[in-house]
Amino acid sequence: MKQKLIGVTGYKNSGKTTLVEKLVHAFKARGLVVSTVKHTHHPFEIDHEGRDSYRHRKAGAREIAIINRLRWAIVHENGEHDEPEFDEIIAKMQPCDLVIVEGYKTGPQPKIEVRDVASGRGALDNDDGTIIAVAASEPVKDEKLPVFMRDDALELAEFIAEKLELS
Repeated sequence: MKQKLIGVTGYKNSGKTTLVEKLVHAFKARGLVVSTVKHTHHPFEIDHEGRDSYRHRKAGAREIAIINRLRWAIVHENGEHDEPEFDEIIAKMQPCDLVIVEGYKTGPQPKIEVRDVASGRGALDNDDGTIIAVAASEPVKDEKLPVFMRDDALELAEFIAEKLELS
């Protein structure tokens, strides 16, 4: 089964993560199984200093699996290798109804651009045509794409469901 993907992209502090949270809730309420991918350009830690998994990683383990009855995670150290390709990460994910991708501005998935109008930053470059709608903090003038209010996740979820033919 090929995963259905929708991206949520925009400038820093435009409201992407809040919108992703609301969309996850909206699609879960429809009975769909939703996964997310978060892409960042910044270093991050999911196992913190003093934790056993952190100690394993600092000792040189390439992958560390953390497992309990509620959840599991695998931390993979890239070392000197490049960041994995988008499709490689999606292929590692369990099948679900929808994967919401935050970030990956240049990824191949259709995207919703989150725009904070008050910030004064204009639209993202859409030369590749992957941005299919805008979720804005306030009405946007002269926009060719469909515009939704950033806080109206239910209406945006309906648009996404129709566009991606989600049942």
